Amino acid sequence: MCGLVGMVGKSNVAADIYDALTVLQHRGQDAAGIMTCSNGRFNQRKREGLVRDVFQQHHMERLQGPIGIGHVRYPTAGSFGTALAQPFYVNSPYGIALAHNGNLTNSEQLAKELFQDDLRHLNTDSDSEVLLNIFAHEMQTLGKLSPVADDIFKAVEAVHRRCRGGYAAVAMVVDYGVVGFRDPNGIRPLVVGKRDSEQGEEYMLASESVALDVLGFEMIDDVAPGEAVFIDRQGQLHRRQCAAKTRLSPCIFEHVYFARPDSLMDGVSVYKTRMRQGEYMARKILRERPNHDIDVVIPIPDTSRIAAQSLATALDIKFREGFMKNRYIGRTFIMPGQSQRKKSVRQKLNPVPLEFDGKNVMLVDDSIVRGTTCRQIIQMARDAGAAKVYFASAAPPVRYPNVYGIDMPTASELIAHNRSVEEVCELIGADWLVFQDLEDLVACSHEGNIHADGFDCSVFDGNYITGDIDQAYLDQLAAQRSDEARKQSKAGLQEEGAIVGLYNDAS
Repeated sequence: MCGLVGMVGKSNVAADIYDALTVLQHRGQDAAGIMTCSNGRFNQRKREGLVRDVFQQHHMERLQGPIGIGHVRYPTAGSFGTALAQPFYVNSPYGIALAHNGNLTNSEQLAKELFQDDLRHLNTDSDSEVLLNIFAHEMQTLGKLSPVADDIFKAVEAVHRRCRGGYAAVAMVVDYGVVGFRDPNGIRPLVVGKRDSEQGEEYMLASESVALDVLGFEMIDDVAPGEAVFIDRQGQLHRRQCAAKTRLSPCIFEHVYFARPDSLMDGVSVYKTRMRQGEYMARKILRERPNHDIDVVIPIPDTSRIAAQSLATALDIKFREGFMKNRYIGRTFIMPGQSQRKKSVRQKLNPVPLEFDGKNVMLVDDSIVRGTTCRQIIQMARDAGAAKVYFASAAPPVRYPNVYGIDMPTASELIAHNRSVEEVCELIGADWLVFQDLEDLVACSHEGNIHADGFDCSVFDGNYITGDIDQAYLDQLAAQRSDEARKQSKAGLQEEGAIVGLYNDAS
């Protein structure tokens, strides 16, 4: 999962893109990059690290231009390093840069086509570079010296015909403008907004509406599945549906975990969705244990807080903040190694003993993936004096890997894969475990947008909506995503990343 920003303004846009990426930092903590365009030249800065660490004042001063794109990245398929930081760019045709969120499920086949048929060279194993080169090749086949909006849209039409998977992208064509497009199923999010300035209208594309809000942009709309939005350098907005067959099936895990609660996605308030998750969980608890003995509801910060508050209210039980969070530790779900995740949990959370001592506590989390984190937290609650520790997951059991841009573990590393709820409960050390029902989770999101055709729930039900995922693909993905593969990938990129980092520092 990554964060995207694209902007066409009336003056230098780098500072606004920086601020937008900071707001979207929750979507990726591995690397960050900004590329702008001024007088026909690209200006770029990217490398590993958080936004605040990657960009210093002297970098920002070099990022001149009224057109730009930005990206925050978290690694997918075990890939790390500055060499894979985005945006990527190609010189031909025109000069095109692209940043991408998601995953192309036919990336390997596309890479072969690019080499054998399109005669284009790939420098990394990133599917984002594949997507860039597909788009660049389709632009080149048009044979236009000065492309216009129609040419951009024809190229995106060809991208949709060739690419499969879940993807949203922003691309910049030197001195012509910025285009954003979204896969025909609308799996990955993208929004567009407008801001009035003294010089005229400015436009921004972003992964989440919160980035628009913070910078004073008024949200115009979500980019529709299969749609392309092009903002030319004169500040004119052009939109066109570029896919023959579309459906709105956004990733429901955005609502569970990834998106900020103050975002709107496809008309759905993430905040209200998480409130409904808590209400539905309360109903299930009352069905299964009408005479429960829960004394207090305690969230596991931060993404479960809203659902936990709603659950406590519906059960008429005290809600307490029992864990204090160190906000300088990253999201443990994203961290690559099991040992690093274990260490980070203890550094990240510390219990407040008074809220646990002698009480039957219901801990609430957004989901259970590996089970490593919740097992440690349950033990922390017991060590703090809890009489009984119950555990509620606002999402159903995660039983299958994600193939559309969320770098979840392999199936064998998912604690709920091929296990019953009772077995998972025993493994994490809880006295009772309750999961959200999938139909209830879908209802929580669908209530926000009744026009949605459905949601991508593949991590819960194994139904991959693009229809092109088989066991061979999952086996190959598992080989790339294992913790051992991650270690080897990161080690192999350290030297290369250091070299690229030196180049970027000098640019």
